[in-house]
Amino acid sequence: MNVTMAIILGIDPGSRITGYGLIHQQGRQLTYIASGCIRTMVEDMPMRLKLIYAGVSEIITQFQPKFFAIEQVFMGKNPDSALKLGQARGVAIVAAVNQNLDVFEYAARQIKQTIVGTGAAEKAQVQHMVRSLLKLSANPRADAADALAIAITHCHLSQNLLRMSVGRLNLAHGRLR
Repeated sequence: MNVTMAIILGIDPGSRITGYGLIHQQGRQLTYIASGCIRTMVEDMPMRLKLIYAGVSEIITQFQPKFFAIEQVFMGKNPDSALKLGQARGVAIVAAVNQNLDVFEYAARQIKQTIVGTGAAEKAQVQHMVRSLLKLSANPRADAADALAIAITHCHLSQNLLRMSVGRLNLAHGRLR
């Protein structure tokens, strides 16, 4: 998996607001590309899903990301909300797979741990760290910041996996760095 130079799309799924964030990774350098929200201002759930699918498909077509990262479903107190979130995630994933992107999934606690240093971080802390890491002039909106955090998490975790793989390969061949 070559992660030295790539565009990563992060998705924070929601049935009413789906956040998206795109960053460019070159080595360890991360650069902000774009972020925003796909808003579904209709009551009909099938129409909301159609709008999410169309929005994610359009973003993928426009920016041509190499990697697609999405937050896993968080099972809260309301099973109905979790089901709707799962449906929103599903159509976003189908949009990515239909454009031949591999899908990487991350738990909310893992994202917060990677970005802020604690899995119990508040939204404001995530926004602040995303702003700092990407050198933005202002905090992104909460859903867009979460999506950017997902993309950043993918960069960090994939870099760590790559370093570990290279380390194991060097060790296997008797080389130490």
